Amino acid sequence: MEKKAPRKIDAAPPEVVSDICKVLIEAGFEAYLVGGCVRDMLLGRAPKDWDVTTNATPEEIQGLFADSVYENDFGTVGVKTESEDPRIKVVEVTTYRVEGKYTDKRHPDEVRFAKTVEEDLSRRDFTVNAMALAPDGALIDPYGGELDLDERAIRTVGDPAARFGEDALRLMRAVRFAAELDFEIEFGTRRAIEERSRGLEVIAKERIRDELVKVIMSPRAAKGIIMLEELGLLEFVLPELRGGIGIGQNKHHVYSVFEHNVRALDYAARQDYSLAVRMAALLHDVGKPKAKRGEGPNSTFYQHEYVGARMALKMLDRLRFSREFAEYVAHLVRWHMFYYDVGSVSPAGVRRFIVRVGPENIDDLLRVREADRIGSGVEKAVPYRLRHFIFMIEKVKHDPITPKMLALNGDELMALLKIPPGPRIGWILNALLEEVLDDPKKNIKESLAERAEKLNKKSDAELRRLMESAKAKKEEVEMAQEEEMKKEFKVK
Repeated sequence: MEKKAPRKIDAAPPEVVSDICKVLIEAGFEAYLVGGCVRDMLLGRAPKDWDVTTNATPEEIQGLFADSVYENDFGTVGVKTESEDPRIKVVEVTTYRVEGKYTDKRHPDEVRFAKTVEEDLSRRDFTVNAMALAPDGALIDPYGGELDLDERAIRTVGDPAARFGEDALRLMRAVRFAAELDFEIEFGTRRAIEERSRGLEVIAKERIRDELVKVIMSPRAAKGIIMLEELGLLEFVLPELRGGIGIGQNKHHVYSVFEHNVRALDYAARQDYSLAVRMAALLHDVGKPKAKRGEGPNSTFYQHEYVGARMALKMLDRLRFSREFAEYVAHLVRWHMFYYDVGSVSPAGVRRFIVRVGPENIDDLLRVREADRIGSGVEKAVPYRLRHFIFMIEKVKHDPITPKMLALNGDELMALLKIPPGPRIGWILNALLEEVLDDPKKNIKESLAERAEKLNKKSDAELRRLMESAKAKKEEVEMAQEEEMKKEFKVK
């Protein structure tokens, strides 16, 4: 039978990528675009990066491209370009290779250079990623990747059990590609994932984290989380999230805790919010199962935001997220339950709320609140109360809310009181700030100086008690929340 000619496609890569291929070919080597960029070109999507594969060795590649880097054991040379486009500032050029057994289910025991592009494609994970494109537009597709693109299917190259046995992270990669592309996982591939889900136990937490981030940052993040659960993978990624499965809520919710969390993530993803907001939306009620008291329409989840914040911090630490990121997400989870009553919260109460939450965090907190509301099944993300709260924040956000915004600074205070740097200066500044939070008109240097002199007459013990009293002062926003709960559940 006559061999069928390769199909050609019209899409073209950026000029700098074409030039790299041209240099290789003119030197007598082969050169193909490969992997995700080919898949995305066929889908009419903008590739996130461009990869080239060739039969040239790493040393031969470096000989052709002076400005290049080779710092790995996989035959990949980073060719630097002069482009300002971050996707092509460095183009990866990799020698054809095949891989040996994966004894540890994470890394190949050996990597050998191959002779043909077809051999190279045979080692890849999924058919949609196992296509190559020649500079003349000829498509090399030995495993039916183009057909799977048409059928919107994620299918392994060859035996799925073997593919997942080589590198268990591919279990999550299947879900990630399904979420990113809005595809379904082919039946045989899906069954193999279910059967081998425990393989994730041996995968480094950092690698799991990176795949989870890609799932959560995809437009269909909620689909990804649901698939992780359906395929038995969520247990090895975010097991605490599973605690909300089947946990009913009170009369203000129509969904279980798990479904509510996932729907909140879905809203955050559709709004294209940041990773921190999406993660906080997904985890904002993770503490509810532990905090639940009672059953039915009047069940309560008192202080679940505190429980959830601690849980979120632990979960993100376990997945090796940066401490800064983990603490920020936990902070958003901790404060997502703020309640604002138009009639009872004063400007001073709003100022104190901003101090407690941090002015730089307000916008993200409001985004998490929107996701919480939509995830509960309500129609409006921003009802009148929330709009009024935003108005109040705008109204008071230029008022002094930190010691640095006082008209009298620390250096001036030390000169005025003739005392050295130390805790006492901080105590006095914070006492002055408490008064200014109540009434910003008091933020006048002369008035603050007069008040500081009176405060300086107090003992250290008295100043510390003032500080403790200020810290213990109930936020009006929190008080309004508590009062509303008391009315709702008919308690005093």
